[in-house]
Amino acid sequence: MSKLNTFVRNLLLGFSFAIVGASALAQNFPNGPVKIVVPFPPGGTTDILARILANELTKKWSQSVVVENRAGASGTVFSEQLVKMPPDGYTLMVTATHHVINPNLYKNLKYNTRTDFTPVALVANVPNVLVVNPAFPAKTVKELITYAKANPGKVMFGSAGTGGANHLSGELFNAMAGINMVHVPYKGAAPALNDLLGNQISVMFDSVPGVLQHIKSGKLRALGVTSLTRAAALPDVPTISEAGLKGFEATAWFGMYAPPKMAPDLLSKISSDVLAALQSAQVKNQFAEQGADAGSMNQAQYAKYVDDEMNKWAKVITDSNIKIE
Repeated sequence: MSKLNTFVRNLLLGFSFAIVGASALAQNFPNGPVKIVVPFPPGGTTDILARILANELTKKWSQSVVVENRAGASGTVFSEQLVKMPPDGYTLMVTATHHVINPNLYKNLKYNTRTDFTPVALVANVPNVLVVNPAFPAKTVKELITYAKANPGKVMFGSAGTGGANHLSGELFNAMAGINMVHVPYKGAAPALNDLLGNQISVMFDSVPGVLQHIKSGKLRALGVTSLTRAAALPDVPTISEAGLKGFEATAWFGMYAPPKMAPDLLSKISSDVLAALQSAQVKNQFAEQGADAGSMNQAQYAKYVDDEMNKWAKVITDSNIKIE
């Protein structure tokens, strides 16, 4: 046998062993504890949803699935660590919309968000809601746009801080409506909400769970939800899209990622198992109690969604001249 034929034969054998090895890894997964890291402090929405999912996966996999919190720099500290870990499925990350926003806010990230992660599954969507102080004259989305156009630079909207999902929701609204509401950043959603209730600012985008009680009590007026379908908790509140700004969508969402270069068979196994867990009645009910809709995308759909969201928010940040740190 010639040296060339021997080389080709050994190369093909190597490929075969690699394929068999990857398939065996997927079939045997998990063969030990699995860790889901949340790159934020405990107690927040990301943490709560991750723990609900971990409990269901523990039952499904008959292996311990634990959640660890490793907070730092809007999720970027652990994200940097994840890209260096082996893509064996035993360390996963559940994080928030920040993950696709951060690349356009921070100059010195030590990873490429598009290529250095394996998108696994959309965990959940949480719609925001556009709320105003009852003293504000606008009672509908169209009236808000009309008022803002007649009073450029005089309508102030608050947020939990520059670059967050509720800030960018307002900037996207500005861009699509052709208006100029002025952004007022706060150190967290709570102080912003307090000023909205006190009529120090007029407008805010916030999560449905965060403002639901104030809407029901009449302390805030809801003009529209930011998802493309109405929120179950606010069935009488139209979407912003149907209320006059067609195509508007700006939900807070939570996704699962793995290190880069995960074997396709293993990725398929994990993503399908996670999707099955998300669609279980218990998880869907527990998510609903948090105002969240469980994810239902397959892995390919989710990977495209991540890419589309990065493109969308990059444009919003650029067009709005948001300061990059």
